Amino acid sequence: MKVTVVGAGNVGATCANVIAQKDIVNKVVLVDIKEGTSEGKSLDVWEAAPINEYSTRVVGSTNDYTQTKDSEVVVITSGLPRKPGMSRDDLIATNAGIVRSVTDSVIKYSPNAKIIVVSNPLDVMTYCAYLTAKVDSKRVFGMAGILDTARYRAFIADALNCSPKDIQGMLLGGHGDTMVPLPRYTTVAGIPLTELLPKEKIDAIIERTKNGGGEIVNLLGTSAWYAPGAAAAQMVEAIVKNENRIYPCCALLNGEYGYKGIYLGVPVMLGKNGIEKIIELKLDAAEKALLDSSANAVRQVMDVLDKQLSAVAK
Repeated sequence: MKVTVVGAGNVGATCANVIAQKDIVNKVVLVDIKEGTSEGKSLDVWEAAPINEYSTRVVGSTNDYTQTKDSEVVVITSGLPRKPGMSRDDLIATNAGIVRSVTDSVIKYSPNAKIIVVSNPLDVMTYCAYLTAKVDSKRVFGMAGILDTARYRAFIADALNCSPKDIQGMLLGGHGDTMVPLPRYTTVAGIPLTELLPKEKIDAIIERTKNGGGEIVNLLGTSAWYAPGAAAAQMVEAIVKNENRIYPCCALLNGEYGYKGIYLGVPVMLGKNGIEKIIELKLDAAEKALLDSSANAVRQVMDVLDKQLSAVAK
């Protein structure tokens, strides 16, 4: 079984490394446009195999998608960060062009692949990949919720001085400061979080989670890669092992939660076919209002992409 990761930057290389160390597939192909980058990083990961005791072969490719043929899953991390003076619309146009090109190449050689999008702005880039791939939406989805809930759970573990292994959390909505963490659906070893922490502490954790990516950018001067790469790898594992794991992912909604034709973070069941099922939670009025606000923000960005694609088509 083969998995492809497109983009050999920090996130893509980390994702490939984590997948290899899980030892769940025969081969990981790492693809990049920069000559030698994917080959060098792949060789480095492969040389760690005797030490960390895994058999997954990791190979690199510079823009040669023939090596990706018949991949079970493809993770797309390609894209540029927003630069000084670049507007949101500029970033969308630039990264949409990259994602469209990559998706075309992916589908050409792996028409049955499940596609996980990590590129930013994540919700709209997942939508872009879906429009380009022209396949069932259950096979095209985005990684955001797993990363966001991981941050949420890590911050809760800090507050309680407990293991993050015992914490289960859920959040909905877009990837960014409009995300909707759900304390009511958060537990610690089965105990509701609301019984363990006061509201003001939970609210502070939620705010930190919403700004989790920005916190790391402020510290490093660049975006995170260890947690995002591991999050995408966890999704790959659920698919290739047909685990039917329930994770928050960016999925196309067609009536669920009262929305239609929008990519938004919701809990889904991930298995061999990709999204096996979208799970609808019962939200109270306050939670639904927050989700409506997040959906409106995502819809605005999707509208920008629709207008850009329409202009290109003319």
